Amino acid sequence: MNLIDNPDQAKRLARAILSDVAMYNKEKVEAGIKNDTIFDLLTEELEEGRQHFLSRVSTVVDPEVIYGTAIVDVLIKRAGKIESSIW
Repeated sequence: MNLIDNPDQAKRLARAILSDVAMYNKEKVEAGIKNDTIFDLLTEELEEGRQHFLSRVSTVVDPEVIYGTAIVDVLIKRAGKIESSIW
């Protein structure tokens, strides 16, 4: 399998992986946003997603930055309607 070296494709993959994390862990996401513990509650899921992402993407596209940005875009920004002291 060829590694993804197109930044737009890498961003789409990262968002898809994190959308799955959010969809299958709705309660953890909500509790994590409410209590400012999202990274503690989703440590395993985020690391599993990161490893999957890194296995599919070339280092040419700076995968850590793309995955980190997708975490903010998909998990944090989309949870903006949840009451929290972090907003």
